[in-house]
Amino acid sequence: MYKTLVIGASSNPNQYSHLAILRLMSSGHAVEAIGRETFQLGSTQVNNHKVDFKDIHTVTLYLNRERQKDYEDYILSLHPKRIIFNPGAENPELLNRASLSGIEAIEACTLVMLAAGTY
Repeated sequence: MYKTLVIGASSNPNQYSHLAILRLMSSGHAVEAIGRETFQLGSTQVNNHKVDFKDIHTVTLYLNRERQKDYEDYILSLHPKRIIFNPGAENPELLNRASLSGIEAIEACTLVMLAAGTY
């Protein structure tokens, strides 16, 4: 199981980031999350600020390219093994920076990966 950081977490149950947190947890993954507001989602505390998380394997992004700018250095500083750019979060510059840092960077959908067993 992979410790995953969801960036762009939403308290709205209709948002994909919300669903991803729930499905990651139900699949047995440890989940950390950052969103615009602080709230609790199951066993996951969603923070509204950057936290120095340890041992993050995967960062899954639900922020558009413009909103990612404030997080790029932070994400790379966590030294994840993988970054998933969900639909709408595509960012060629960050993808390239991650790849140059030895981080697997993919454009994919976390929910589809979980459903297909390829997460």
